[in-house]
Amino acid sequence: MRWLLAPLPEEEEELLKLGPSLSDMTASVYLLPHMLTEPFILSGESVAFGNTRAIALWESPQGYMLAVKRAMDVVLATAALLVLAPVFGAVAAAIKLNSSGPVIYKQMRYGWDGKQISVYKFRTMRVCEDAQQFCQATENDSRVTSVGRFLRRTSLDEIPQFYNVLQGSMSLVGPRPHPVMLNEQWRKKVRGYMLRHKVKPGITGLAQVNGFRGETDTHEKMEKRIQYDLMYIRDWSLTLDIKILYRTVWCVFVSKNAY
Repeated sequence: MRWLLAPLPEEEEELLKLGPSLSDMTASVYLLPHMLTEPFILSGESVAFGNTRAIALWESPQGYMLAVKRAMDVVLATAALLVLAPVFGAVAAAIKLNSSGPVIYKQMRYGWDGKQISVYKFRTMRVCEDAQQFCQATENDSRVTSVGRFLRRTSLDEIPQFYNVLQGSMSLVGPRPHPVMLNEQWRKKVRGYMLRHKVKPGITGLAQVNGFRGETDTHEKMEKRIQYDLMYIRDWSLTLDIKILYRTVWCVFVSKNAY
């Protein structure tokens, strides 16, 4: 969905009021300033609409580098699945021996452009909650199995998401996909929340390597996570992706927020 805003100078106040509503969607928003005059002080790429040019306020990253990012995703995800194949088998066996139920389950989450996607994970709980019954795991959560606690602590439960990357519904790096119910719970509380869906969700992200991994039980934690997600989209580059992947390896072993 695209929105083209073309305010007159006397409509600036109304435009400011409209901003929060538009940021609660995943629409691409462009501004057509009246005669390109002040007091509009905006940043963003210039986009052509016929013979007119507008300024992109909220848009997904564009350009050939996205193809390079996709190629990197496919190569690294394939390599990870090959290298981790023995681990995959060992984890599956441990889950089966530890508790009854499926080894892998899928959960509906929001993906690129706000579309729902099925995200795969190793089962870490005694129950498999769907998108409508979701409740974030907390410290010492009784639903988490003994094997599941280890898997969550080391992020091994995320290994099946490499399949999501190969499918194209996720990337190696991007904002972590939240369950549908969590999105609906927070989208009206944190401004710009839905804008995090202007890129593919990732297995890891800028928020996670900066300490905002795991439970978001306070408004401040969720707000900071969203700030990092939007910072990632605004500053995205392949170099940033590589830095995040490198830092993720370290964070897996020192994070205290995953349970």
